[in-house]
Amino acid sequence: MPEDASKHQPLGPDHQLPATTSPPRRGRGLKLVIWVVVLLIFAATIWLVLRQQSDQATTAAAPRRGGGTVTVTTATAQKGDIGDTLDALGTVTPVYTSSITSQVNGIITEVHYREGQLVRKGDPLIDIDSRSYRATLMQAQGTLERDQNVLAQAKMDAQRYRDAWARNAIPKQTLDDEEKLVLQDEGTVKIDEGTVQFDQIQVDYCHITSPINGRVGLRLVDPGNVVQANGTTPLAVVTQVQPITVIFTIPEDSLGKVEPHLRHNGHLSVTAFDRTGLNKIADGTLLTLDNQVDTTTGTVKGRASFTNKDGALYPNQFVNTRLLVNTLHGATLIPTSAIQRNGQASFVYVLKENAAKENVAHMRPIKTGVSNGNITQVTGIEPGDMVANSSFDKLQDNAKVAIASKPAAPPAAGSSAP
Repeated sequence: MPEDASKHQPLGPDHQLPATTSPPRRGRGLKLVIWVVVLLIFAATIWLVLRQQSDQATTAAAPRRGGGTVTVTTATAQKGDIGDTLDALGTVTPVYTSSITSQVNGIITEVHYREGQLVRKGDPLIDIDSRSYRATLMQAQGTLERDQNVLAQAKMDAQRYRDAWARNAIPKQTLDDEEKLVLQDEGTVKIDEGTVQFDQIQVDYCHITSPINGRVGLRLVDPGNVVQANGTTPLAVVTQVQPITVIFTIPEDSLGKVEPHLRHNGHLSVTAFDRTGLNKIADGTLLTLDNQVDTTTGTVKGRASFTNKDGALYPNQFVNTRLLVNTLHGATLIPTSAIQRNGQASFVYVLKENAAKENVAHMRPIKTGVSNGNITQVTGIEPGDMVANSSFDKLQDNAKVAIASKPAAPPAAGSSAP
């Protein structure tokens, strides 16, 4: 039998196959090591992130704990004068405003004024055709002259009757009748005189003049327009602008400070500013207060007078007013921006040098008083003290500070207005 035939012979029934080999243990150990390494890397990443956040928070909080230096600008408390003022919104109101209407019917023949012209009392403004009124006046004057002569004749007759009665030439009744005729003629003459005066007034109404000193508005009529007596359309509007007044309001709680000055004829100054409240327009004087409190607003109206020589105040203009009630002398003044508040308490950071020649901020409680613009009167610090005026979000008591190269300008002493 060939050799290769023995290789392909079937196996006997008692022949057994070799047992299957199991997976090696070192494969499972390798997988476990890989998972442990992954978990360690993940844990290390989380730890690094948390550590970085903690370092940032520590760095940010370092100035608050006094561990860092805060750079601040400063202001120096000054000794000076400051005004106790009341600020309010006011309206420029003319003392007189004349809306001129026609008192007669007729046609406008002439308009004398220019739009916006400054006029004086008595200056001509408008002429209305007066020919018909002059004719009526002439008739009334003729009637008056006739009746005056009739009266003169009656008086002469009465004198003749007196002389005749003195000689007993006429009865007393005749003299009495003549004297009554004189009285009747006198009444007729008075009626004629009244008619002449009325017609003269009608003629005068045809020549319209300015009743006040002031400024004329835009032209409202033209030559040739027909006007009616007592019409609702004005022919011209004249507004007094020199002097002019401003009406504003003050709180009813402030009446106790203002009323004593008015009762003793005190002159309280009022300053008018523009809408922004920064640019001064004019200075004036308080004239009077209204006689009642407005219950809807709890305020009282006041009127102040301004000479307005430069015409800066314009009728119906809105302005900010500042009423100076009192002036405090020798007060301690600091910028309002340097004052910090914690609820109802006010404080500032006063800068002092320590033993190491380092500037340290010390929290100092203060009491605020009068404020005027960006300056406030305070008690609790002394003139000359240097206070912080910036970086309040980083400052705390006993924090080290570095002063900026350009400190804030100190408040101006001796000024009662911003």
